[in-house]
Amino acid sequence: MKYVSDIVTNTLEIKQSKFISYLLSYTLYKDTLSSLKEQHPKARHFVVAYRYLNEYNQIVEYSSDDGEPKGTSGKPTLMVLQGTNLINSAIITIRYFGGTKLGTGGLVRAYSDATNLVINKAELMEYKDEIFKTIVFSYSDIGKVEYECSKNAINIVNKEFLNAAKFEIKATKESLEIFFTKLSRIITEVSLT
Repeated sequence: MKYVSDIVTNTLEIKQSKFISYLLSYTLYKDTLSSLKEQHPKARHFVVAYRYLNEYNQIVEYSSDDGEPKGTSGKPTLMVLQGTNLINSAIITIRYFGGTKLGTGGLVRAYSDATNLVINKAELMEYKDEIFKTIVFSYSDIGKVEYECSKNAINIVNKEFLNAAKFEIKATKESLEIFFTKLSRIITEVSLT
């Protein structure tokens, strides 16, 4: 699976109709959609589709035709997201009507093409299923823990220094297994975050 972290945009023009597509991280979806509606008050349609992983690691999908004939815009957009195996990503396509009707087949092609254009322009990253853990250990072992984190591609998300050092870390299951095997004697407490 792949995802996008930046907002990428591309425009497709067919028979004077403009299709402006935005590919973005799902976390930015709601704010970006309301911002685009303010920036483009004369646009006819705001077609959307998104896919994201929920807390149970299940894929949640949604699409909307936003006034276009049923099944001609949102669903084709979602199908392109599925076909490119994008996750935690959303597409917003703004349509300015150019005066010429495209027909149902024309709309399906236009929205699919607009989505493909913006995806091809984007830099996609490989999705990794990462786990958050909280670890507790002695202050004297901070150097060892930080070294093993950097060596095993483990991100330190947060650090707390109370009676002992407490780090919130994030990494793939495989990286965490190696990390805990090496540091099992110095880590006094482990919990899921």
